[in-house]
Amino acid sequence: MADVTVMGAGIFGLTIAWSCLQRGAHVRVIDPNGAGAGASGGIVGALAPHVPENWNEKKAFQFDSLIAAEDFWRNVEATSGISSGYARLGRLQPIADARALELAQVRAKGAQELWRGLARWQVVEAGGYDWAPVTPTGYLIHDDLSARLHPRRACAALAGAITARGGEIVAKAAPEGTVIWATGVAGLQELNAGHNRMVGSGVKGQGALLHFSAVALPQLFADTVHVVPHADGTVAVGSTSEHDFDDPTGTDMLLDAVVERAMQAVPVLHGARVMERWAGLRPRARSRAPMLGAHPLRGGEYIANGGFKIGFGMAPGVGRVMADLVLEGVDDIPAGFRPEASY
Repeated sequence: MADVTVMGAGIFGLTIAWSCLQRGAHVRVIDPNGAGAGASGGIVGALAPHVPENWNEKKAFQFDSLIAAEDFWRNVEATSGISSGYARLGRLQPIADARALELAQVRAKGAQELWRGLARWQVVEAGGYDWAPVTPTGYLIHDDLSARLHPRRACAALAGAITARGGEIVAKAAPEGTVIWATGVAGLQELNAGHNRMVGSGVKGQGALLHFSAVALPQLFADTVHVVPHADGTVAVGSTSEHDFDDPTGTDMLLDAVVERAMQAVPVLHGARVMERWAGLRPRARSRAPMLGAHPLRGGEYIANGGFKIGFGMAPGVGRVMADLVLEGVDDIPAGFRPEASY
């Protein structure tokens, strides 16, 4: 008999299952499509913080999750024997003009306090970096909190760790014990129908993998494009954010534009071969924050949804607070993350 059943094997579902297993619970994950089959099976994998200003509970929660990520993924990898591709290598961003330079310097001072000495946000001269985006001012923002992982491999590592510890991941079964719904876009659509209003939606994203090795180099963010070197000798670029689309998993000219912007921002990428094109729907709650807590439509059950672009970065914290809630009755979920914040 399972103490906890998690419906959905995306990043939230797998992380919650792993966190519950570590507390000694018997856990079953149910997903007809297997681990990481939806938005969590993407290719970009940028784990990056919000800017260190106008601090709020969402930014603080994400910061703590990013700080916890190294130990979290090291433990997962040690248990599963599968690499997630995680590495905390930082991020470089160009500074466009004098006003942006002034703002970046203010944020650097804010980071000294808000990031509690655990990470740095700095303004640096671009001349010291061979791998960097084009920057009109000659300056870059360099934070050493940002990290990367390969989403598919991270899901595979979590799935392997869960089964290694005695958990189950199955395509079909009757839920047992406490039930947590982490079903992504399908779960948001159920909430929309149940409330007869928009609670959340799927936002399409497209990304590409380039054949270019920058294994130990930081990720870049320029012209709204993430450029993320992976451990396997590829570089991921992405992504779009599309609210209107005909084909949720098809790639098109919008991805071509993303690849072109990446190559303009990082000229060394010119000529790199596109190895893979990917598209999928990411679950976005109306509040733009994760949706965690009691399920609004299913009495006595729980929900974890709305990861959108920051699901992997938030995952260690999401796993922790959901395990606290369902196993120990301790509710440390930020008010802005509760389901009612989205309707």
